[in-house]
Amino acid sequence: MKRSQLAMVMILVIGFAAVGMSPAASAPKPVSAKKFSAAADAALTAMKKRAAELKVGGVAVVAYAEGDKIEGWTSKMAVVGRMKDEPSATAKGNNLVGSAYSKAAEMADTLENSGTAKRAPMTGEFGWQGGLVIRVKTGYLIVAFSGGKSEDDVEVSRSGVEVLKGAL
Repeated sequence: MKRSQLAMVMILVIGFAAVGMSPAASAPKPVSAKKFSAAADAALTAMKKRAAELKVGGVAVVAYAEGDKIEGWTSKMAVVGRMKDEPSATAKGNNLVGSAYSKAAEMADTLENSGTAKRAPMTGEFGWQGGLVIRVKTGYLIVAFSGGKSEDDVEVSRSGVEVLKGAL
């Protein structure tokens, strides 16, 4: 009788220990909307500052997608000097909001920085550089800027990523 009770206690102890060590028990907490909003505001401020240093204007987008695959996100956008380039006699103009979100959409699908995918751009994408995507503990950060040369857009985006990484 004592051996069977001891065996039962050991099974229970091992069982409870296994439950306490399960991945679900130690999973990181998702980022709250309030925390993302504050971090996004700081990232957009950093992006505006970097854009001013580079003397470029355009549109900045920061987004956070929770989970292992992107099925939705929370984002903020800021106009940095200009939202569009007006049409002219020789050019049809540019909607920089559309260009920045196109970069973000490409990254959401490929999980690679914009303009670096190993496939041709799909309809709705341009394949332009200027957006960065990084994996964090609880999901993905997507940051894009559109309005300057590709290398400037990447630099502006990098400033936003650095702030978000530190805050989330």
